[in-house]
Amino acid sequence: MSRHTRKPLVSLVVPFHDEAEAIETFFATTLPILESIDTTRFEIVCVNDGSRDDTLDKLIDVAAGDSRVRIVDLTRRFGKEAALTAGIDEAAGTAVILIDADLQDPPALIPAMVQRWLGGAEVVAAKRTDRMCDPLMQRVAAALYYRVHNRLSEVEMPENVGDFRLMDRQVVDALRALPERRRFMKGLFAWVGYRIEIIEYTRAPRSGGRSKFSGWRRWNFALEGITSFSTVPLRVWTYIGLA
Repeated sequence: MSRHTRKPLVSLVVPFHDEAEAIETFFATTLPILESIDTTRFEIVCVNDGSRDDTLDKLIDVAAGDSRVRIVDLTRRFGKEAALTAGIDEAAGTAVILIDADLQDPPALIPAMVQRWLGGAEVVAAKRTDRMCDPLMQRVAAALYYRVHNRLSEVEMPENVGDFRLMDRQVVDALRALPERRRFMKGLFAWVGYRIEIIEYTRAPRSGGRSKFSGWRRWNFALEGITSFSTVPLRVWTYIGLA
């Protein structure tokens, strides 16, 4: 028997940075899928992460015609981790789903995620089984990063599992209670320690525009992940200091 006896609210948290080209396709694809789930209600929390194009204007237009769409407008670009944090803080749902606006993470998985959650899952995460749509160097770097991170870190991250996931409210509250101000979300997802169920999928090309995550940002992001969850860099500098 499901633990939910009334129609629960599910919050979608979607970060946007210069995604004006993808907005129409995102909502045209995602809304019918959400509306097809008769076991839950939903809201979409859109976080505008300092966009310089007309992303905000387009989001305002969507929200004006649909009360289920809410907007969090950050004062400048703080980065995806901060945008996700702001969206999680704003989300009112009994469950929260994180998803990107470019449709590389398919909204078609959401009904299966919700079904598993209603069946008792605490976290339902989507795992990429094929990243051939990503550039070769990005695929190689990602594979290398997971190996290095999991060898050095005290918290193991499942390979090819990104932000796209459903989390029960108890997991969301545990994340919100953590004191970190600079957040590496993939590490924190693993750190809070709840049981994860995996749904596999093939990664699709972007629906519009191009990635706003530059090589330099990816490099800084990787370093943040390793240093946030490993004592190895600290021990290295300690040994150097004692030498």
